[in-house]
Order: sequence, then structure tokens, then C-alpha cells
Amino acid sequence: MKDPIIRIRNVHFQRGDKVVLDDVSMDIGRGGIVAIMGPSGVGKTTILRLISGQLQPSKGSIEVNGKQVSKLSRRKLYECRKDIGVLLQNGALFTDLTVFENVATPLREHTDLGEEEISERVTAKLDSVGLAGTEELMPHSLSGGMARRVALARAVILNPKIVLFDEPMTGLDPIAMSTVGRLIRETNDSLGLTSVIVTHNVSQMKKLVDYCFILASAKLIAEGSPQELMRNSDPAVDQFMNGRVEGPISFKYREDAGNATASPGR
Repeated sequence: MKDPIIRIRNVHFQRGDKVVLDDVSMDIGRGGIVAIMGPSGVGKTTILRLISGQLQPSKGSIEVNGKQVSKLSRRKLYECRKDIGVLLQNGALFTDLTVFENVATPLREHTDLGEEEISERVTAKLDSVGLAGTEELMPHSLSGGMARRVALARAVILNPKIVLFDEPMTGLDPIAMSTVGRLIRETNDSLGLTSVIVTHNVSQMKKLVDYCFILASAKLIAEGSPQELMRNSDPAVDQFMNGRVEGPISFKYREDAGNATASPGR
């Protein structure tokens, strides 16, 4: 892989006695859509937070666009984050702000643009996700799919190099799911983004992403294109990709973990 925009090297992360990530390494190339997949509770969202500098690894390094985020000062980390857009689960729109003000918020916080240019940019981004004319609506009046598209417009309003998506399809009906998936693909390609998607939705990812990483039991167990992973004969990979109940990945409660998470079968 030439010139990865994100390099994760031998990362170890734990909360208390629970090991969340154990010696995980990934190279994420520029310009594509990459999925980080695996059962619930295996550290997928933790990786997004490490990439954005919200968390720091116990060991190892995370390099984003040539900068080791865990070593940046607060000011430089703030600058680095301008190149990273984030779309959280369920969109996380500000409920007391209009659609326009939700999308405009990053521009007001991170730029010195005048109101006329802010208006032009917000209007253009809303149009690009098929929501022209919704500027004055409040979030409570939006459908789930519309809210997710507003969140996508907000995530890319600063024209970032990277966009991090945390379960972008959760709670959407099949039509909205396909619409948001198509918009992620079109937005990624038209803006030259690198998109990193955390998900456990195998069927959607087979249609959308270029490359996948699969985590289980705190380890990276496989990587490759969706087609390669569907043909992978490793029992844990086969179990996850094909949704099999029986296999090496157990979903029983573990007292030592403190909650119900994926764990190796015995």
C-alpha cells in the first residue's frame, strides 16, 4: 500500500484490567472507504477515538497524515482535527439548532468566514446530500435518514481529508440505509476523502467499502477486500462474515470483562 494516510502500529489499549486492543496494527490508504468490523464490544469505536486523539494508546503509535497524534500538543491536535470529520451514531445533531445552524457550527467554530460565505457553503453541502430547502427545519422534524444526511453534510463542511463514521447505518430502514450508503460513496469519491467506517453490518459493507479489517477478542484477526474475507476459511472470520452462531467467537457474559462482549470460545 502506497502512502497510508493512517498508520496504526502495535497499539495496545486497556480500561482497568480489561484489554480492549492487543498489539493491533493497520495501514489505511488514501482515497478509499475502509471498514473496521467485528462483534460488539471489541474496540472498533476505540480505534476511531485513538485516530482522532480523544484517547491515547497504552503502547504503540497512531500516525494520521504524517503526524503522531498521541504526541501532539493540544494546539496542534486541535489543528489536526480540522482535517478529520466525524459522523457519530444516530447523527448526534444539536436538537435546539436548525438544520442550517447544525451544519454551520464547524464553520463558526473553526473559521473566520463571513455570514454570506457560510450561507453559501452550508446551502451547497445540503444540496449535495439531497436536502436543499431544509435549512430552517428542526432535527425533531427529520426522519432518521434525513438526520443522518444532515450529519454527513456537517461532517464534511470543512472539507476534511478523513471522515470517521461510527455505525452510520444503525436504526435506518432499508431504503434510508441504501441512500446513506450511496451518499457516503459519492461524497468520498467526489471530495477525494478517506472514509473509515465502524460497523458490524456485513451486508451493507460488502456493497460499500473497498477494504475491511476484522477485530475479535482484542486482536486484528483478518483484513482484505469484502470479497476476500467472504472466502476466508479462518473459523472466526467465517463465523462473523456469515453470521454463524457456532464458532470460536463466544457472546457469553464474562465476569472479568465487566460486561457482555465478544470473547474467544473455549
